[in-house]
Amino acid sequence: MLSGVAAAIRCDRRPPSSSASNQIPAVGSFELDEKTIAELQDAMKSGGLTARSVTEKYLSRIAAIDKQGPRLNSVIEINPEAPAIADALDAERKSKGPRGPMHGIPVLIKDNIDTADRMATTAGSLALEGSIARSDAFIVRKLRDAGAVILGKTNLSEWANFRSTHSSSGWSGRGGLTRNPYALDRNPCGSSSGSGVAVSANLCGVAIGTETDGSIVCPATTNGIVGIKPTLGLVSRSGIIPIAHSQDTAGPMARTVTDAAILLGAIVGVDPRDAVTQESAGKSFTDYTRFLDPDGLRGARIGVARKYFGFNDEVDRLMNEAIEVMKRSGAVVIDPVDLAPSKEYENSEIEVLLYEFKHDLNKYL
Repeated sequence: MLSGVAAAIRCDRRPPSSSASNQIPAVGSFELDEKTIAELQDAMKSGGLTARSVTEKYLSRIAAIDKQGPRLNSVIEINPEAPAIADALDAERKSKGPRGPMHGIPVLIKDNIDTADRMATTAGSLALEGSIARSDAFIVRKLRDAGAVILGKTNLSEWANFRSTHSSSGWSGRGGLTRNPYALDRNPCGSSSGSGVAVSANLCGVAIGTETDGSIVCPATTNGIVGIKPTLGLVSRSGIIPIAHSQDTAGPMARTVTDAAILLGAIVGVDPRDAVTQESAGKSFTDYTRFLDPDGLRGARIGVARKYFGFNDEVDRLMNEAIEVMKRSGAVVIDPVDLAPSKEYENSEIEVLLYEFKHDLNKYL
């Protein structure tokens, strides 16, 4: 899947020229705008930047446009220990060299993922306000071991959007409403809305989201970034406020496919606290960039669900352009494909989620 995305996507992340973008207050230039992990590592290697200076620049960016100005409201809490963590990683780089590609890279994580530090883990709910985890989630420990700087927690659709049939994407009682960085009055999509917006607006190097059903891929596409929902069992679920164990997983959110692949390699692994990860033993990799192939779409069969077209002429035009790019990249496009009515599986899914949510949340608590 990584290779196909790499071949197909040439993402123009400039703000659109539509009238909606005119609502965004003027924002000054940013030194780390669109910087990749590799570019940040090169700058830290040369001495032009340090983990501390990169961390401080992202914190200033958060203060300037997330908490003020356009007030994107994507970050629910800042890690007060982030500068000290960055200092320690800078000292380690000087004495031993970097641990790997994530060394010194600031990461924001969704506020349903446990951190055993001074930050709360609440799923955006006032019911859990002040809840401090006793231990890191497995993936947080993996990030720390990789040398990442945990910069803070991101806002989300409260309880990962499993709280109401009429909830609003990106809103939580604790964090308020996350706003789309391209059009402030538009939906940022949920539930990993804060992680998607924060990456898109250059508030961090990369971010972690979680998904049960669309909560990584929807905010990724809506905010013009790359998101991966890993196969169940590749990434541990322990220490993450759940919805349903049969569908939940955390995953990377980044500005490029390469950065998403790097982040994926940092968080995979077998966790004794999550038995399903045993199925990935010997099958996971610490470096997924080896699978990035510019010819990865050649021969891939891709179906086009035409029944979802027709609601907007401009969207249809962009979709058809993307389909032509995939064809030129060697994909075999099946157009159209006939999908079963979604209600046939949606009703079955919600029944499973309701039962698993009750069991899994009680187990987490």
